[in-house]
Amino acid sequence: MYDVRGKGRGLGIAAVVVGLLGVVLGLGGVGFARYQYGGSVVSSESMTPTYGPGDRVVYERIDGSEVRRGDIVVFSAPDRYYFDGLVMERVIAVGGDRVACCTGTGTDARVTVNGRPLQEPYVKDGDAVGGYPDYDVRVPEGRVFLLGDHRGNSRDSRAFLSDHGGTLPVSAVRGRVIDGYTVPVLLVTAMILGLVLALTGVGLGIAAFVVRRQARAAVPPPPPWAVRS
Repeated sequence: MYDVRGKGRGLGIAAVVVGLLGVVLGLGGVGFARYQYGGSVVSSESMTPTYGPGDRVVYERIDGSEVRRGDIVVFSAPDRYYFDGLVMERVIAVGGDRVACCTGTGTDARVTVNGRPLQEPYVKDGDAVGGYPDYDVRVPEGRVFLLGDHRGNSRDSRAFLSDHGGTLPVSAVRGRVIDGYTVPVLLVTAMILGLVLALTGVGLGIAAFVVRRQARAAVPPPPPWAVRS
């Protein structure tokens, strides 16, 4: 007797495997991206020329304890800025550091951290002071001292020296801005690949169904002598 039970079985198994792989890859990529990364649009000139108004940035969500000197971070400080949105500034000093301004004069003026002048090629027009008064702050543990790259147009730690020397608790940090887009691109690629695999699984499932249906249609009718009255 013509057996059609095995027809399309391989395609059916492939459909399940490929489809499940696609779903896992796609949903996993979406979940990881939402958990690990965020995006924001720059709304001020405080970080020019590094980032200007309208620039879109991607940040990785990190614990405040992971913040390092030189990191550009986004943070929330509604008690200082009177809104709940994210603010972006550069970490100049961390807990235990002594940050002061400034050594030298004019364009040679430099912010110092632990007595060492910082080389800051990112500051706008080479102006590390920005017209603010001098300061000398010992950063408490668990806090950071932040400055904008446009020192003459940034309301950063210098504007809040009466509050813990202008420092901010690391718990306020929401993420660290990443320069490259390699990781986000890889995540998007994984999500697209997952979608393609899921659709391929659907296609294989349809193909398996068609093969089985055609196999059943091709089964010859039983001979007359095999038909019982």
